[in-house]
Amino acid sequence: MKRVLLTGGSGFVGANLARRLLQEGHQVHLLLRPGYADWRLTEIQDALQMHVLDLHDPNAVTAVVRQVQPEWIFHLAAHGAYSWQRDLHAMIQTNFLATVHLVNACLETGFEAFVHTGSSSEYGVKDHAPSERTWLEPNSHYAVTKAAATLFCRFTAQQVRVHLVTLRLYSVFGPYEAPGRLMPTLIWYGLRGQLPPLVDPTIARDYVYVDDVNEAFLLAASRLEQELGAVYNVGTGVQTSLREVVTAAQQMMDIPAEPQWGSMPNRAWDATTWVADSSAIRTALGWQPRYTLPQGLQHMVTWMMERPNLQALYAPQPT
Repeated sequence: MKRVLLTGGSGFVGANLARRLLQEGHQVHLLLRPGYADWRLTEIQDALQMHVLDLHDPNAVTAVVRQVQPEWIFHLAAHGAYSWQRDLHAMIQTNFLATVHLVNACLETGFEAFVHTGSSSEYGVKDHAPSERTWLEPNSHYAVTKAAATLFCRFTAQQVRVHLVTLRLYSVFGPYEAPGRLMPTLIWYGLRGQLPPLVDPTIARDYVYVDDVNEAFLLAASRLEQELGAVYNVGTGVQTSLREVVTAAQQMMDIPAEPQWGSMPNRAWDATTWVADSSAIRTALGWQPRYTLPQGLQHMVTWMMERPNLQALYAPQPT
């Protein structure tokens, strides 16, 4: 059993990772921002140790780290990953400065493993599957701040010689995903025989199921024989277009509605090529995605159907 410190635990990926850590018997401490949304944690909150603080406050972060003395740290807190999060100051504070504060505090107490969460958006739009050695061309403030944090973590790991790894996540999907995202919105409409407004059908992503992402986090923490400051892409290596996603949902939920392509405007970051070269994590850690997109989507459908009390959260909001 490890003493684990987890930031971003009230978010989608973090709440799933917290569940996996508890299942494996670890002692899980969450660093949560004031006013955090608790709906993802109500089922497991009694098993967690929760610390509410501002990650932007280095003294508060240091105090909690000294108290917990974590062996493993998983840093998932972020701002700007969603289209409605546009505050550049908040991105700089959360994505970069909070990372610096947390890393420095953990270096003071010592740790076995620190896993930082990066993003595929650090690469910018590419016409191929980028490897971890590909030139970074971030095309948003969010991507710039995430790239800066990744570079800081890699430099620190090599300078101080500590086990500090970055996982660049591709398009994660699964239970507890944020309302307004494609997969839960598609399921909410699909359970009612409808389809939501849709962008260009050729827009593509590398969709990776959250349970596979959990496995990547645990492998990154537990496999100590790695390159100092290693960075790994976490994606399936399979690109799926929006048309293919919608077709899979139609077949799975027997949706009679026909898609209205272009009924929603494309976003600035939408691209027809967005896929991971995940050969490095497969070689170094032995990670392999276990879930195909239809398998993951089916798990999400079942999850949502079993929780009618949460379906109201996913109902489309009036514009």
